[in-house]
Amino acid sequence: MSRHERVLIDGPDGKIEVFVEEHENPQGIALIAHPHPLFGGTADNKVVTTLARAFRERGCITLRPSFRGVGGSEGEHDHGDAETDDVLAVHDWARARYAGVLTPSGAALPLYLAGFSFGAYVTTRLAKRLAAAGDPARWLVLVGTAAGFVEGARTYDTEAVTADTLVIHGSADQTVRLDNVLAWAQPLEIPVVVVPGADHFFHRRLHLIRDIIQRAWH
Repeated sequence: MSRHERVLIDGPDGKIEVFVEEHENPQGIALIAHPHPLFGGTADNKVVTTLARAFRERGCITLRPSFRGVGGSEGEHDHGDAETDDVLAVHDWARARYAGVLTPSGAALPLYLAGFSFGAYVTTRLAKRLAAAGDPARWLVLVGTAAGFVEGARTYDTEAVTADTLVIHGSADQTVRLDNVLAWAQPLEIPVVVVPGADHFFHRRLHLIRDIIQRAWH
């Protein structure tokens, strides 16, 4: 990662820490959510920073918020409910901050959403809220998506997403089993990109996440 800025913004229940990485020629804004706070998830997680790098390579300003109770973010863990409110606040802050930054056609910068594990679950909830509010994301990228029963955590009722969402999962994921994600994706008719041998954290296979995103970019 290149140099980022740490900012504290006002959230529903206190300050939210966000790591912002600007771009000299921004083509979009990417908001990336990290894994479960109670299991060591932070905005510096390697999957999260890999996602940020992939979006930056495509010209995006990247935002990596810390969920409540992590780093400089205030508040207590709320199983995804208040966390969705928090990332919505980050979205609103970004829209205000970059309101004067437009695409060559004069439109507002497109919004990209990405998340890993618990962060992917929260991202599906945020995407639904933004679509209802009239500011839908251009594209979603979900990695190791928390769906169904996850041992040690809870059962995740992951929201439906648009058909062009990029879903990446490891075949050897022991945290969120591939069958969980397939069961969520099947009725939505969403393909799942399966990385053979990859565990939940994509050890030694992080580069494949970047490659898959670059090939699928649209």
